[in-house]
Amino acid sequence: MDNYIFKLYWGLKMIINDAINEMIENVHKLSQELDEKTINEMMDNIIASKNIFVLGLGRSGLVAKAFAMRLMHLGFSVYVVGETITPAIHDDDSLVAISGSGETSYIISTAKITKKRGAKIIAVTSYEKSTLASMSDLVVSVKGRTKIDMEKDYITRQMGGKHQSLAPLGTLFEISTLIFLDGFVAELMNKMEKTEEDMKLKHNVLE
Repeated sequence: MDNYIFKLYWGLKMIINDAINEMIENVHKLSQELDEKTINEMMDNIIASKNIFVLGLGRSGLVAKAFAMRLMHLGFSVYVVGETITPAIHDDDSLVAISGSGETSYIISTAKITKKRGAKIIAVTSYEKSTLASMSDLVVSVKGRTKIDMEKDYITRQMGGKHQSLAPLGTLFEISTLIFLDGFVAELMNKMEKTEEDMKLKHNVLE
C-alpha cells in the first residue's frame, strides 16, 4: 500500500512538472517572437485613447480584468465590457478584445459595434486570419493551444506517438496572454516613466 502511494505521488508530481514546463515553453516561445513594432503601436494606441475597454469571456475574461486593473493603476480610464458602470464607446476610445480563437460570437458582435462607433480595436488572439483579427486595427499574436485546436492537435500527437497536451482547453493561450500583458504593462510603465510608487497611489484602499 505504501509503495502504491509512493508511486502515485511521484506520478502526480511528474504530471505537474510536465504541465508547468509545457506552459513555460509556450511563454518562452512567445517572448522570442514578440514584434517590437506591434508592441509600440499598441502602446501608442492605448496612450492616445480617451477610454480603454477590455473584453474577454471565461478565463480570458479574468485575464482581461487583470489587465484592466493594471491600466487603472497607471492612471488610464479603463472599463471591463459587461460591467454595469461601462459607458458608451466613442471614436476616441479603444477596445482590447482577448479571444484565443478569434471567433467567439459575443466578442465578434461587440467588435462590430465598436467598429460602427469608430473606435479602435486591438485583438489579442492566436489566429491572425480569424474574424476578430480581420475586423481589428491591430492584431497581437499570442500563440497557444486553444479550444478549436484540440481535435487536430490530438490527431497530430497520436500520429507522432506523443502524449496529449497536459495543459487543458485554452490554458496555454490564457496563461501566455496574462504574462504577455503583464510584461506589456512593464513596457508601458517605462515609456510613461511611471514607477511602482505611482501605481500604489491608485491601488484599492477599501479592502
